[in-house]
Amino acid sequence: MHAFVDRLMALPWAAYSLDVAARLAIAALVFVGGWYLSRLMLKIFVRVLTRTNVDPMLREFLRNLASGALLVVVIVAALDQLGVPMTSIMAALGAAGLAVALALRDSLSNLAAGVMLILLKPFRAGDTITVGGAGSQQTGRVESLKLMHTVLATPDNAVLVLPNNLVASQPILNVTALAKRRLDLMVAIALRENVPRAFEVLLTTLHDDPRVLADPAPQITVERLTDTAVEIALRPWVATVDYWQLRSDLLMRIQSALADADIDSAAPPKEFRLVQSPAAEP
Repeated sequence: MHAFVDRLMALPWAAYSLDVAARLAIAALVFVGGWYLSRLMLKIFVRVLTRTNVDPMLREFLRNLASGALLVVVIVAALDQLGVPMTSIMAALGAAGLAVALALRDSLSNLAAGVMLILLKPFRAGDTITVGGAGSQQTGRVESLKLMHTVLATPDNAVLVLPNNLVASQPILNVTALAKRRLDLMVAIALRENVPRAFEVLLTTLHDDPRVLADPAPQITVERLTDTAVEIALRPWVATVDYWQLRSDLLMRIQSALADADIDSAAPPKEFRLVQSPAAEP
């Protein structure tokens, strides 16, 4: 038996096959071990980011970026164990990178835009934003910022995916970035009504609601005079979280307060036409 093995090993192809098998085994071990180690490093990296209170959106972005980089390192290390020259690997990666860059110019543009959004921080995860100008606006709550796209949850709870390049190149209105906002309400009363008395009723209505902030103080001004009405603007400041509910509540309370004070709201002008029938023929 030993003589047969010795004769088998003496053959050139046998030694070559064993060498290839050994390299494949070592490369497989390097890949599996590197993959496991990279996952462990990635968990530690995310844990450090979490403990340092890094923004969740930035944390997810960096996690995806680090995951891709570690995967490339593990693959290169495994190929090196197979005997592939590093110069060849780097040349292949460079050529592949150039080909990918030419084929995926839009994707790379989205990646660069994602990096700029992370650095400039016009919004954070959980913010409600409006992207785009008039006629092409998209509104939603920011769920996450990926390498190539931004994910929004629309007010009707649908998922909206926008390319990062589109988000970065459009106007961004962040309505929840600050702790308080100003409500802009309009009330129209009949032209014959006492405007100072209407001011007192409206101001009392605002002060009676504890959600209306005292600082800055609410403002009430006459906005416009028409042939039939006095248009009054109310501008109270409220906490951002109370904005929409308080808007609805104030409109109902203002209508009731004006009615209780016998202050008539402006009725739309009515148009009367006199239609004359043709004279009957004799």
